[in-house]
Amino acid sequence: MRTLGSDSGFGELFKQYDVLGAFWVNIQLTLWSALFALVIGTVLALFRISPVGSLRWAGTAYVTVFRNTPLTIIMVFLTLGVWAQLHVTLSDDLQKNFFRLAIVGLSVYTASFVCEAIRSGVNTVPVGQAEAARAIGLTFLPAARIVILPQAFRGSVAPLGSTLIALTKNSTVASVVGVSTETSSLMKNMLEFNSSLLVAIFLTFAIGYVILVIPVGFATTALSRRLAVQR
Repeated sequence: MRTLGSDSGFGELFKQYDVLGAFWVNIQLTLWSALFALVIGTVLALFRISPVGSLRWAGTAYVTVFRNTPLTIIMVFLTLGVWAQLHVTLSDDLQKNFFRLAIVGLSVYTASFVCEAIRSGVNTVPVGQAEAARAIGLTFLPAARIVILPQAFRGSVAPLGSTLIALTKNSTVASVVGVSTETSSLMKNMLEFNSSLLVAIFLTFAIGYVILVIPVGFATTALSRRLAVQR
């Protein structure tokens, strides 16, 4: 009888390659990019709902451009344009530089989706809340910070969770900017030198991403339901 660890190739792959280390690189890319995308996306959402026309235009332009630009194109631009042509470096260490460039690309791309997720949450806030904030003398920024955004975040948990799941999978595009230690680069290396283990290689990464993504979906769904009940 064929055993999972020997004949099927899983054990051989884990002995020969640092699979867990590759997934850890993608997790780090996801967490850092999610943090920066949340900050940028929140600012963009404020632009989108701002009473100042020029800010609304700037927010709309950003979202329109980056949501409709393939992530691979952004990554290639950062590598061949910003780094290779403009000589902009984020670290003297080449791998750290590529890692940070990948975070920049993932962050600016994902921020456009975060912005729309938060704006969808803003639409769930009753109009009377904003009117009440103006009635007590709050200007736009204090009203947004104290009244609108806290409720908007509660209403946007589900779409933000979907965005995080997409970001987790999009982190594999980091190989485009030269991050050679993440999962898609490792998978390419495995397929090149261990083509006989094709099925085991595919299942290794497919199951790995299922393990990463499924808990995020369950957690955001549960949190969304919990916050909805408290409304």
